[in-house]
Amino acid sequence: MRKALFLLMLIPALSYAQDHTEMVKKIYDHQLTQSPVYENLRYLCKEIGPRLSGSPQAAAAVEYTRQLMMDYGFDTVYLQPVMVPHWVRGQKEITRVTNSDIKGAFELNSIALGNSVGTGAEGVHAEVIEVKSIEEVNKLGKAVAGKIVFYNGEMDPTKVNTFAAYGSAVVQRAYGASEAAKNGAKAVVIRSMTNRRDDIPHTGSLVYKPLMPKIPAVAISTNDADELSKLLAKQKGLKIYMETHCEMKEDILSYNVIGEIKGSQYPEEIITVGGHLDSWDVGEGAHDDGGGCMMSIEVGRTFIEMGIQPKRTLRVVMFMNEENGLRGGTEYARVAEEKGEKHIAALESDSGSFGPMGFSSMGKEEQRKKVQGWAKYFTPYHVWSFERVGSGADISPLESQGVFLMEMEPNPQKYFNYHHTNADTFEAVDKRELELGAATMTSMIYLIDQEGI
Repeated sequence: MRKALFLLMLIPALSYAQDHTEMVKKIYDHQLTQSPVYENLRYLCKEIGPRLSGSPQAAAAVEYTRQLMMDYGFDTVYLQPVMVPHWVRGQKEITRVTNSDIKGAFELNSIALGNSVGTGAEGVHAEVIEVKSIEEVNKLGKAVAGKIVFYNGEMDPTKVNTFAAYGSAVVQRAYGASEAAKNGAKAVVIRSMTNRRDDIPHTGSLVYKPLMPKIPAVAISTNDADELSKLLAKQKGLKIYMETHCEMKEDILSYNVIGEIKGSQYPEEIITVGGHLDSWDVGEGAHDDGGGCMMSIEVGRTFIEMGIQPKRTLRVVMFMNEENGLRGGTEYARVAEEKGEKHIAALESDSGSFGPMGFSSMGKEEQRKKVQGWAKYFTPYHVWSFERVGSGADISPLESQGVFLMEMEPNPQKYFNYHHTNADTFEAVDKRELELGAATMTSMIYLIDQEGI
């Protein structure tokens, strides 16, 4: 009798685990039939355009996203001040091979790297020396003095995860100038960070190391990198003329844009979702990271539109200055710590707006296992990858506060065709893939909110 009574008492507890299949389907259905996310991205890209930190377009994007969240009925929308770098490109770059025995003088498709100093009107004219890595520069040592160093290390095409290939190759773009400068080089030319062979140069940040000379840096297209390498193999003493007019100005005031929906049960627990509002000054910043921003706003809008009252406080953040400083993400984490805020999770989208495949995460193993247990809700929508460890750049400063971090993972195969280029425009984003991404992010935030982490 007692055993039977004990088993009856267990029945409510055993059946308590809530099934979220129906709500997740409603979220996907809503996004695929009623979402304004694509039109919002169009406005950001076409009416505002590229949004480099410190630019008038970045300021316009701040106001646009602030107004958008206010119009959608977020409980609170506010601006978080942050001082950001103010780098300007100036007039179009010139990168010219001047003495080819085979082709004569000809132009290379080039673009100055972000944060680079310029050559000024006098330019730089010097012999070119090709290397495949920073290690090779350091082995050559003073042999590069007075020369232009050409970094021609390729992204590894055998790595199916293109972000892994990028991570291995991008060190030459980030630190190659300082490593060449310490050995006396006059400038550097970098192979663009893409597996694709084309004529489009890719910009991106470089980092000057303290106490080392600052020398100009440009990237050239992969087709031109291949051509330059072939010419160097046939002709010693090949020379390049470079002229750039970029400069770093004084830091300027900008803002993170923050919208909140207050939690009904645990308002002190914060779940953050966001992307970075700034972009490079070429293209329209559609994949990097306009789509991530618009999908993040959709998370909040969908909760409001569908009448989902979150248990925990949902905070949507448009981070400023990811591309050439990470000032927005750093300031957000600093303020959170200063205020003693309790973030339980943060989700970022900054890997493009292609079809969603899953989520990477960083945190305690039991937290990761819990998220992996939710895969059943996503597999009907072809979202299946939950194993990879990782998170987004803007939310990474929250790691030291014990926050569970996540990043949505879209299909990575085409991202580096557009990354940091003139080709990253609204037209490069597929409407349905963007809507699927918004639905996937909203569903994950819903599950974290309902179940905790």
